[in-house]
Amino acid sequence: MDAEAFTSKQARLGGAEISYLERGAGQALVLLHGIGSGARSWRNQLAALSDHFRVIAWDAPGYGRSTPLAKSAPDAADYAAALAAFLAALGVARCHLVGHSLGALIAARFAAERPGLILSLTLASVARGHAHLPAEERERLLQGRLADVASLGSRGMAEKRGPRLLGPDATAAMRQSVIETMAAVDPPGYGQAARMLSQGDAKADVARLPAAMPVQFVWADADVITTPAANRAIAAARPQAPVQIIASAGHALYLEKPDEFNAILRRFVVSLGAA
Repeated sequence: MDAEAFTSKQARLGGAEISYLERGAGQALVLLHGIGSGARSWRNQLAALSDHFRVIAWDAPGYGRSTPLAKSAPDAADYAAALAAFLAALGVARCHLVGHSLGALIAARFAAERPGLILSLTLASVARGHAHLPAEERERLLQGRLADVASLGSRGMAEKRGPRLLGPDATAAMRQSVIETMAAVDPPGYGQAARMLSQGDAKADVARLPAAMPVQFVWADADVITTPAANRAIAAARPQAPVQIIASAGHALYLEKPDEFNAILRRFVVSLGAA
């Protein structure tokens, strides 16, 4: 399903706007992309899951046509607040929330701060954030990301980083799709997200989640970005949560193995009696 098959919409949040893609009706299934991605990367989920759900994929602040956040160095709480305003503008009272990578970091903070808005939470290929690292290491990682986009531009960064998001079985079309999506990233928005990543700690937010909240973790066994070991360490903060591992896929597992990923989402929500 081509991204062009979906028409981007705009939600007004006071003086700001959020661009997003939407398809279907029913309970809201809200999809949050990673640092080098955008709403268009969820096209397979929009197509396949909209038979039972109102599937909504946002462009995070500073991505797509979404207004950047006011702070130059926002934290996860700032993105979570923007998400809350976005959902309110769309009339979404509660949702099944799905976050991938940096989107999982945002989703974990949102769910920890606003548990009453969550029907279920799926955290995929979780980017933990760097708050737990020594200050020198945090700064090195941040400056490396900022230097890449500054020196290479979005296209050059995409060609350098994009292929590493996929596993060994990925097709050339998948690799090109990841590169094109990352090449569309706006450097200022990417810089804000990188600074948020530097301050974040998804594991700490997972540990704050209410015991009754339905939570699952999904990761891929060939992910070299957020490795299986790193995901296991985060999931350890929620030992009762189910874990689903997708074989022979990399970091962008929902793009590389969409049928398996979609089936995992559908089974989890159906098991709650929600669809």
